[in-house]
Formats: sequence, C-alpha cells, structure tokens
Amino acid sequence: MRDRQRLDQSISAVKALDAELADGLGMIEMAQAEGEASLVAEAENGIEALGKRAEQLRLESMLSGEADGNDTYLEVHAGAGGTESQDWAEMLFRMYTRWAERHGYKLQLIEENEGEGAGLKSATLLVKGPNAYGWLKTEAGVHRLVRISPFDANARRHTSFSSVTVYPVIDQSIEIDIPEKEVRIDVYRSSGAGGQHVNKTESAVRITHMPTGIVVACQTERSQHQNRAVCWDMLRSKLYEIELEKKQAETGAFIGEKSEIGWGHQIRSYVLQPYQLVKDLRTGVESRDPEDVLDGNLDPFMAAALAQAVGGKPKEKVEDIE
Repeated sequence: MRDRQRLDQSISAVKALDAELADGLGMIEMAQAEGEASLVAEAENGIEALGKRAEQLRLESMLSGEADGNDTYLEVHAGAGGTESQDWAEMLFRMYTRWAERHGYKLQLIEENEGEGAGLKSATLLVKGPNAYGWLKTEAGVHRLVRISPFDANARRHTSFSSVTVYPVIDQSIEIDIPEKEVRIDVYRSSGAGGQHVNKTESAVRITHMPTGIVVACQTERSQHQNRAVCWDMLRSKLYEIELEKKQAETGAFIGEKSEIGWGHQIRSYVLQPYQLVKDLRTGVESRDPEDVLDGNLDPFMAAALAQAVGGKPKEKVEDIE
C-alpha cells in the first residue's frame, strides 16, 4: 500500500508539472502576440521554477530502494585522537541535525556518550520523515577533518576522523528472529546533567548481538522497559541493514561501506586550514564553503553519491587532499 501511494504521488507530481509547463508556454505565446514583455518574463520565471521542481523529482525517483522511504537511525562515532576527534564527532552530529531541520524532518535523540572535556564519543539520532534513510544512507562512512586545533596551545594543524553509520527503521511487519541466547543485555545509569530521574536509576540499556558484534544502546527514555524496547528495534534494524548491504554489493553499490576510522578509509575530507575545501572522495564533488556544508548544506554531495550508486558505477578513486 505504501509503494502504491508513493507511485500515485509521483505520477500526480509529473502530471502537474506537465500541465503547468503547457500553461506557461501558452502564456508566453499569448503575451508575445500581445507585446506584453512583463507577462513573458513572469511566465519564463515560472518555467524556471518548474525546472527546479523537476530536478527534485528526478532525484527522488532514485530513492527506490527497499527501505529508502523509511525513517532512519544515524550514529556518529569519534575515531582515535581523544578530544580532537570527539569535538569533530560533535560537529558532524550538529551538521546532520541542521540538514534534517532544513528539510523538515523530526529528530529524536536516542543515545549520547559525551566526550572527556569536549565533544562526543558517540551519539545516535532517530530521523523521522519521508525518504530519511534514502538520503542519509549516502553519508555512511569515515569523515576526515583538517584544521588548526582549538585545543592546541601551539596552534598546530590536526587531522581528525569520525565515522557515520546509517540504518533504516524497519516496519513491524518485517519479522527478524533474534534468539535471546545470542544477545547480552546490560543496564546502567544514564549519562547527562545531574538531578534528572534518568540519572538516579539504572534505566539505560545496552544490547550486544554476539554473532555479529553489533552493539546498540538507549538512555533517553524514562524507564528501562522503554529503553529496552528501543534497543530491540535498533538491533532488528541493524540486522536488516546487513541484508540490504548484501543486496547492494551484488549491484556494485558502495553506499554504507564499513571501514576502519582512520587514514585511507574516508569518504569525504573537510579542510579548514591552510585553505578551505570539502571534497567527496567517491564522486569528486567539492565545495569551497566548508562553513555552509557544516551548517547542513549536504544536498549536492548526497545527490551525486546517490546517482553514482543507482547508476551501478564502480567506486572510483578520487585523489585525496592533503
């Protein structure tokens, strides 16, 4: 039913564009015949706006994967490097929050592990809205930052790494059997500001799936029961994502690759010093405005990565920036 509704909406959108284009061309023809230059300009502006809408529909048509239309979990993990990497993880977390807000998605913080002194060791965000997984899956991988460290008294340049993991929220109708003997469940006190109810009891829950090594945690709900339920949903989603990745591997898609958080594994580099450049190493897409990218303008990178994956092109090596 959901697929049918999505197809109906897509067909209706294309028909509406076609009708508006015909009206715009008719208006231009009539205005030219009557010598109304202002009406011609108005109609041309309207057709230009239609072009932008058509491009957006073209991109959305690529989101035809099995789970692309679903809500999604997004995790950020700091790499080695202590405060530097933890601060970079927090910057990435903010970047995706800003992107989601720009597109009208609803956000829910699932788990947050604060860094020692600054930043985040890890954090998990639930992003709710149409095609949330379809867009954000293109961001899975290692992200590299080069900058003058604000934590270095000698103002030296540092390189930091953090990773992003993305996996879809699955429908309850999808059955994934997880024997309880294959998991270990730990409970602990939630981290965060003191004085809150969640900090006074062992309400936070962590589940480890021993066959795969997958670990999920939730600490934001008020009760251990609620956190446990969220963890089970996250674990089922991660196991489901593994199956999706197997299918993607069969088609040559590179989205969602997992790798070590370090040199030679990054999908994108963000250079703030000695020059300013953000470069995607999969597609070659660049931006000379890192501040804009870090404020959530990720659409050009997502569109290029999605087009490359949907086109079934093999991953190409793009020269990294030093």
